[in-house]
Amino acid sequence: MDFDFQPKLENDLIRLRPLRAEDFTPLLNVASDPKIWEQHPDKERHTLKGFKVFFESSLASKGCLVVIDRESRAIIGSSRYKMHPNEEDAIEIGWTFLARQYWGGSYNGSVKTLMIDHAFQYVSKILFFVDRYNVRSQKAVENLLNLKKFKLLLDKKMKADGKNITYILRKA
Repeated sequence: MDFDFQPKLENDLIRLRPLRAEDFTPLLNVASDPKIWEQHPDKERHTLKGFKVFFESSLASKGCLVVIDRESRAIIGSSRYKMHPNEEDAIEIGWTFLARQYWGGSYNGSVKTLMIDHAFQYVSKILFFVDRYNVRSQKAVENLLNLKKFKLLLDKKMKADGKNITYILRKA
């Protein structure tokens, strides 16, 4: 598959572009809020040490996109694509986080819609793996149902590791 892991995407609210090394400090400023990570298995991502590991992994993945608020032009978070070795014709979207002032509105849906629309040009399934204790992220994925153009199937079986819920998104 010739998937473009680092597209430049935008709508009226946000721009998504490939992560660059110089994004470290502005993204750390967003990620340093411990509330962002309170339901996440890696609760140290808000620390310099924890974020550095996350950032280096994101950069090395060559699938990470930063989220930029079009109005303020500030970096407000990131998200990532990843090929999944055990699923044909599928791509994973994950590792998404946004500054808290962007929670509860249209921003997460905008990020996901742009990424999903792009991915569906190449694959027929989008995968989300969410920690079973991360209720906030589970609700965010389930809210994609409100976008009406996607059909969300919930695999109620836990992943083999017993830690994640698998969501499979297909075109409606």
